[in-house]
Amino acid sequence: MSDDEKKVVPQRREAEKREAEVRGAIREELSGDASDALIAHAGKEDAGAPVIEVDRVHLAFDDNVILDDVSLVAHQGETICVVGESGTGKSTTLKLILRLLVPDRGTVCIRGKDITKLSFNDALLVRQTMGMVFQGAALFDSMTVFENVAYPLREHTKMSEDEIEERVRQKLAFVDLDVDRVIDMSPAELSGGMRKRVGIARGMANDAEIMLYDEPTSGLDPLTTATITRLIMKLQKELKVTSVVVAHDIRSVFRMATRVALLHDRRIVFFGTPEEMTASEDKYIRDFLGGL
Repeated sequence: MSDDEKKVVPQRREAEKREAEVRGAIREELSGDASDALIAHAGKEDAGAPVIEVDRVHLAFDDNVILDDVSLVAHQGETICVVGESGTGKSTTLKLILRLLVPDRGTVCIRGKDITKLSFNDALLVRQTMGMVFQGAALFDSMTVFENVAYPLREHTKMSEDEIEERVRQKLAFVDLDVDRVIDMSPAELSGGMRKRVGIARGMANDAEIMLYDEPTSGLDPLTTATITRLIMKLQKELKVTSVVVAHDIRSVFRMATRVALLHDRRIVFFGTPEEMTASEDKYIRDFLGGL
């Protein structure tokens, strides 16, 4: 064995050891909360039509291809987590489901209806059945917590003010906030985690059947990340909400996901359960998990 080979072998062994440790840690995560998500959803893949179905979608801006032949399916009460390197089209996928973008080819169906063919007004009605939680919560700084959560109710319903207040209080309580304490506060007075929870409450305000999250734990400390993750799982378990979550935090992903979609080079290269992902021998998947 040459001197160069003698140097390479320990490096390779160290890399393999680190990869094994990472994969072992992920499997340990799956033995806890994630198993609850999978048990809650067990047997539902074949129960009824999909709530969300993205089928062979292609999207490009001029010569820049963003997504190519992308497909994924979400059933009632399922939480799909979309992961991948930066710039792979994760957030674009959410915009297609919201019908903020229309693909060049392929279909996006919500409860069996292709929303790519709908008029603006019809698409708006479909969008009102969804809740969106943006990366920075995207609360209106000039409004109180109450006004932020009440906003979609005032815009899209004919509820009375008493009904609106009852709904706002209900949603704030669901996301484990002290309602009387926060209801009149401004977003600037809230911590990052509290702002995220208010954002989720606003997304839920219309009793959304579908929740979409763009990096819901971005910029949060580990304890607050765990709180937001448990909250997304609570929506799944208690309200049977169907969710699509774009995320980078793989531990959070594996706690909440019933299935994971891995985007790479404009395509979904893996779509399956967290256990299937960690057991995969595919080199890119192994590198992706090993690099976290």
